[in-house]
Amino acid sequence: MKRQIIAMGGGGFSMEPDNPALDDYILKQASQPRPHICFLATASGDAESYDLKFYAAFAHLDCRPFTLSLFRPHTADLKSFLLEQDVIYVGGGNTKSMLALWREWGLDAILRQALENGVILAGISAGAICWFEQGITDSIPGQLGVLPCLGLLPGSCCPHYDGEPERRPAFHRLLSAGQILPGYAVDDGAALHFVDGQLWRVVSSRPAARAYAMEMQAGAVAERPLPADYLLGDGK
Repeated sequence: MKRQIIAMGGGGFSMEPDNPALDDYILKQASQPRPHICFLATASGDAESYDLKFYAAFAHLDCRPFTLSLFRPHTADLKSFLLEQDVIYVGGGNTKSMLALWREWGLDAILRQALENGVILAGISAGAICWFEQGITDSIPGQLGVLPCLGLLPGSCCPHYDGEPERRPAFHRLLSAGQILPGYAVDDGAALHFVDGQLWRVVSSRPAARAYAMEMQAGAVAERPLPADYLLGDGK
């Protein structure tokens, strides 16, 4: 059974409401027809407006959409509900607060088991970096810092690499100072698709969107562009 994680730097229904390419790509990775997909808006405080945008977008796609709120849970058996899903899709917001709530409710362990059971884990921004060992986050106002995350994927991740001008210098600074692990930077409109813990493919919903492998080489930051498949160009 494949273990799949799809981490979007930006895009999807919340940032590209008229471009479902990335969301449709995620659904197509499921092995079931009309897959069950559950949206977790924990990082936004389970904002009802975020849930409504999710339902509005995915009602037009070939799936059965659900949501789960930790502030207004509809079931006491979170584990059974999440393990019944084919895809779990995590929204953006405050990663630090999201992870704290997940750990309090035991979702960190449930999500790990879901991955092992073949449930696809996906997400944007906070929902992208949360799967790695470390992420670059603006969870604390006024600064971009390093946050320990779930560790389902090795290394680090930074979203919105081309969309927020402070992201690139922050990643370079943290790498140079040895404060963050090597990892990936992901533009808005680009997504990293991991299979069994290894990067399998980079896809994009915008022609110029890219992802980069980030590491130190000979005392300098090396930013290596990764080949990306433009989803609207090849129809995949």
